[in-house]
Amino acid sequence: MPSKLKEGDKAPDFAVPDAEGKMVRLKDLRGKKVVLYFYPKDDTPGCTKEACSFRDSFAAFKRRGIEVLGVSLDNEKSHQKFAQKYSLPFRLLADTERSVSEAYGTYGEKKFMGRTYMGNNRMTFLIDEKGKIKKIFSKVKPEDHAEEVLQAFNAS
Repeated sequence: MPSKLKEGDKAPDFAVPDAEGKMVRLKDLRGKKVVLYFYPKDDTPGCTKEACSFRDSFAAFKRRGIEVLGVSLDNEKSHQKFAQKYSLPFRLLADTERSVSEAYGTYGEKKFMGRTYMGNNRMTFLIDEKGKIKKIFSKVKPEDHAEEVLQAFNAS
């Protein structure tokens, strides 16, 4: 497990495909504010609530020039189905090799209904125009999260 990132650290760069297979690199987004939100799995109840909360607030993010990127270990096909089913207007990144999740420290042990397994923890990183981590959310309530993220950007 990589060392825990802290607010103020340089955000680890990455290059992974989105749902359409286009490479997305963090360095190409310099000059923009970025919401990098990690979630466990496409089309599961909590992840759907979280994605829909970002979808419903997307116009506010767009007005502010904030790029929203969802990251899970699902592949491009899964992301395409998820994005189409819920009309998600932002890109979903297919971190099938866990490189982004491991770099950001979101991949690890999880417990659910008495079972322990490895997977992606729900976390969000706000990255500023210079590529620095402005804020880290490690406790995320899926349905209220987009509003919470917008408020954090308003505070800056």
